[in-house]
Amino acid sequence: MGPTSAIVLFFVIWFMVLFVVLPIGLRTQGDDDDVVPGTHPGSPTNFKLKRTIVIVTLISIVLFGIIAGVILSGVIRISELGWI
Repeated sequence: MGPTSAIVLFFVIWFMVLFVVLPIGLRTQGDDDDVVPGTHPGSPTNFKLKRTIVIVTLISIVLFGIIAGVILSGVIRISELGWI
């Protein structure tokens, strides 16, 4: 795996983890019964972007390490995935 492939793999993992982590612990304006006029009741009330980015990055680093390790070790080869 080259450096470009590693970067692409990391960002694909990062965005997948981001979409999984985003709804966790989300409080909406509708949940708090404090809807600001002109906004959707599903809008978040107290979204912490910095905390979310840190959590997503840490999880992504761990997953990237596992997936890159499997790819580089040769445990799974492209020839074994011929059924795809």
